[in-house]
Amino acid sequence: MSATNFKTENNTYRKLIGNGLTYRIPRFQRDYSWTEDEWENLWMDILGTIQTSGEPAHYMGYLVLQSQDDKNFDVIDGQQRLTTLTLIVLAALKNLKRLIEEKNNPGNNQQRIEQIRQTYIGYLDPVTLVSRSKLTLDRNNDHYFQTYLVPLGHLPQRGFRASEHSLRKAFEWFDKRVREYTKKAGGDEGVALASLVETMSDRLFFTVISVTDELNAYKVFETLNARGVRLSSTDLLKNYLFSVLHRDGEHAHEMKALEDRWEAMVSRLGSESFPDFLRVHWISRKTSVRQSELFKIIRAQIANREAVFELLRGMEEDMDTYLALTNPEASSWTPSLKGFAQNLRMFSVRQPFPLLIAAHRKFSASDFESLFRSCVTISFRYNVIGGLPAHEQEHIYHNVAQKISSGSLTSAAGALEAMKPVYPNDDMFRAAFSEKILRTTNSRNLRIVRYILCALEQQISGQEYDSESGSITVEHILPQNPVSGWSAFSDEEADVMVYRLGNMTLLDKGQNRDLGNTEFSIKRPVLADSNFEFTRKIAEDNVDWTPERIAVRQKAMVKIATGIWRIAQLS
Repeated sequence: MSATNFKTENNTYRKLIGNGLTYRIPRFQRDYSWTEDEWENLWMDILGTIQTSGEPAHYMGYLVLQSQDDKNFDVIDGQQRLTTLTLIVLAALKNLKRLIEEKNNPGNNQQRIEQIRQTYIGYLDPVTLVSRSKLTLDRNNDHYFQTYLVPLGHLPQRGFRASEHSLRKAFEWFDKRVREYTKKAGGDEGVALASLVETMSDRLFFTVISVTDELNAYKVFETLNARGVRLSSTDLLKNYLFSVLHRDGEHAHEMKALEDRWEAMVSRLGSESFPDFLRVHWISRKTSVRQSELFKIIRAQIANREAVFELLRGMEEDMDTYLALTNPEASSWTPSLKGFAQNLRMFSVRQPFPLLIAAHRKFSASDFESLFRSCVTISFRYNVIGGLPAHEQEHIYHNVAQKISSGSLTSAAGALEAMKPVYPNDDMFRAAFSEKILRTTNSRNLRIVRYILCALEQQISGQEYDSESGSITVEHILPQNPVSGWSAFSDEEADVMVYRLGNMTLLDKGQNRDLGNTEFSIKRPVLADSNFEFTRKIAEDNVDWTPERIAVRQKAMVKIATGIWRIAQLS
């Protein structure tokens, strides 16, 4: 992003709004949504600065603007704050108007109204009372704002959108607070009202980021998000798609259809998950892309109304699959498919999502289930046990996803063959598993250990257990905090060995609680009495517990694990 397309500076509210510039909320930005909580916080911040002993300045955060001429700006982020500050100024004008109606210094207060309106609100035609406002709201809110709020007329309450009611309520809330403030201030109320507006405008300041086009605005969003500033790239993407329809010739029914369908998707996904879904969807059908480059790619390829609605249809088609992958409990999938999705979530593995979404679209139900099961096995071998580089795996998955989408891979067997580079072979898996350490102080690792131990138990006993059951616990045979009776381990060995898979086993919750940090000779009879065959075998095979015995047991686990997490076609 070149310096000519990007500018940043700190500006007071007065400099922003009082210098002949105009601001427009893009037509399809989200509607006004602040509530009393945000009004109260802003009002307390303002009071904290305008009082005699108050702060000399109050920071209002980032304001992202887009402009070609440095005179007229689209508000990309910050519309809620700018709109609310305008409502506060209008509330002050309402109170000045009330003083005039009460014959309270009408001449001076009329001059104050005209000066404040011209500086902060805009020109009001004295004949038609039609406003030429400095701030234009979005398409759902601007009519109410310009027709009723800016002229300070009667505020009708029926037949309006929820966001228009929010505007009215915000204005009435601040009208009341401003009136209370001027009463408490004492002296000339007109002076107090004018002082409120002037002091507020001088002491509230923003970091203003100005860009020249949507792409630069999107890059700003990405940069600020990376620094912990929460902005909505989802809104920017939506605005771009609407701008394409507008450019091609606005059709009201198409605009309404796009808005309704888009908002339905955002509502189901949540605005924070939407960019990730969009990337996964795009990769599953088009090409691999980093999140930071997604908007640039979409802008290059979605250039007309046909492409907009094609994108929309594809997203709607893929959304249920994405939601089932990320929130399987709420899906209508079979128990086995839900279990696979839960396993990927437990592993913290999302790389296969584009591939799975493509396969769900293109493959038969049986082939999809087969491929899904294989993805879980690969993720266990590659990510959980192997700890291998995820970016290499991601490249393979994305390539396979696009081949499935294009029709060049038509079966689970063909897709699996293409995924072979990310399937660690048996020798690699055995070597990694035999040395694997999972520190169960991490809740994710503890869940994975329970999952592994339950799978091993099922393999040797034939008894199936729910690894998430509250009645099952993980027993560290060498305790996490050993005291007496563990002289076979040096301090260094104990720190490492305690989290080796060979040192961990399943116990019923009550038995684990009773064992605590006791030595092996006391634990052994309890282990021998366990309901778990794999746990009983520890007591049968070991008269003591040493680093060597842990290694031997983990090697025995390797043999069983290799058979459980194995894909015959790739082995």
